[in-house]
Amino acid sequence: MKISRNLRLGAISIAVIAAAGYLYFHTNTQSPSARVSLKSAAAEALFQSSFNDLSGTKQPLAQWQGKILVVNLWATWCPPCLAEIPEFIQLQKQYGKQGVQFIGIAIDQPGKVKVYAEEAGMNYPVLLGEQEGIDLSRRMGNTQGGLPYTAIIDRNGNIVATQLGALSKEKLENLIRLQL
Repeated sequence: MKISRNLRLGAISIAVIAAAGYLYFHTNTQSPSARVSLKSAAAEALFQSSFNDLSGTKQPLAQWQGKILVVNLWATWCPPCLAEIPEFIQLQKQYGKQGVQFIGIAIDQPGKVKVYAEEAGMNYPVLLGEQEGIDLSRRMGNTQGGLPYTAIIDRNGNIVATQLGALSKEKLENLIRLQL
């Protein structure tokens, strides 16, 4: 009786391992075109989205199509988010004339976002994401739903890089230069 129980547990374990192996193989051996189509779908979701700006005006993200976009989801209660913003301000000044556009999508209370944006001197559009911002973040690959989350979109509307967590200025600048 103990042997048959051990056999059943062993068979179940083997089945679970086999299923996990199949899923790993299947998700990590997609063709480049399959990966591109996933990124294209995420970029399409991005350009179909609209969010209110700090004055309450709905801003469609499609208005920035054709530019190199750095879309950053952030919140005032997120220390790594706040650490990135001064660098984003500097890089927007540096690369804005070359067609680079930073966009901040805040997942936070509008009043707090407005105060912070003014105090920090944010020189790029700040939008209010709320639940729709979280949903967009997930569609762009942020499966954990963490902040900050940044996506780099090339002039053709393709997501070329994403980063969950703080993005170093050096890495971001290299990603921008690759798109210029």
